[in-house]
Amino acid sequence: MTNPVFEKIEKDIKENDVVLFMKGTKQIPQCGFSATVVQVLERLGVEHFKDVNVLADMEVREGIKQFSNWPTIPQLYVKGEFIGGCDIVREMYTNGELAEFFAAKGIQTKAA
Repeated sequence: MTNPVFEKIEKDIKENDVVLFMKGTKQIPQCGFSATVVQVLERLGVEHFKDVNVLADMEVREGIKQFSNWPTIPQLYVKGEFIGGCDIVREMYTNGELAEFFAAKGIQTKAA
């Protein structure tokens, strides 16, 4: 039996190069960790990414944690691959790995 929440999550991840499951929206983040990841993406120059507000859908909020086997939100996906949460994204950005990763996946950033 398939999980309809997993299907919804997979659809978002497959149809968008960059997806951020977060608390709030990219315009109005509702937690500091989500806001930090949005800022990192903006600094990298990633203009187009899908933001999924987990506060608006409790099934997705719990489902994404099971889907990724990762206990916290935000969660960043790039080209279908789970990158991590705030600390991992911030660390990758700081040491230049995130820009390299985006470039390797063919996603345009300011750094490229």
